[in-house]
Amino acid sequence: MPLPLAPPPLASASTTRPWRLALELALGGIALLSLLALLGLPADQAAGAPLPWVAALASVTYLGMAALLWRGLRRGAWPRTSLGPANRVTLARGVLVALLAGTLAAPALLTDRGEWLFGAALVALALDGVDGWVARRTGSASALGARFDMELDAFFILVLCLALLLLGRAGPWVLAIGAMRYAFVAASWRWAWLAGELPDSLRRKAVCVWQVAALMLALLPATPGALAVWLAATALAGLTLSFAVDVRWLYQHR
Repeated sequence: MPLPLAPPPLASASTTRPWRLALELALGGIALLSLLALLGLPADQAAGAPLPWVAALASVTYLGMAALLWRGLRRGAWPRTSLGPANRVTLARGVLVALLAGTLAAPALLTDRGEWLFGAALVALALDGVDGWVARRTGSASALGARFDMELDAFFILVLCLALLLLGRAGPWVLAIGAMRYAFVAASWRWAWLAGELPDSLRRKAVCVWQVAALMLALLPATPGALAVWLAATALAGLTLSFAVDVRWLYQHR
């Protein structure tokens, strides 16, 4: 669910160092290129797919992510000289999500290197809990960090849904899982009460984790087709119920 953000304070010249931010984002890009090299891109043509497009799509995804983060940082939503510990963890997760997004250009990779990519997705899922813990331990929590984490979660889920569809392991209905959050945000433009602040919910966090876990398991080549469909269906059912509960609460407290 979206988190309402107050207008960020303007950053002063003493609290922003563009070269530090640029360096950290550039290091994330180098990490992505290194992972692509480990995956065997773009030289390996074993998957029989336009593999250079995988590197291109992953790079464009990361650049878009970095540009949005840079914009938020430079506007002063994170009034420090660098990303900060928690945002660095989230950015590391973003590198892995960008890598997985790149494979959408060559879905055969999800079969040929399914275990390798499952490992990358598993690390990304684990880091989803680490960044919040780091933010609390280091006092580096921020509205921008929370928003960055939430948007990355939504995009990660959408990537997994698209991968399932491209591999033919689920029908077009699976896209409803990845699109539901974006549809909710679009609806809030028409009904402002949908943009209200929701209380913390263990149920919401559990549903998010199960969505990612179920979609990842459904993508594994070793998972039977019927089980993959069932896993994706449980993710959709849980998400639909969770959204219904939240929409009801927002309507009652509008």
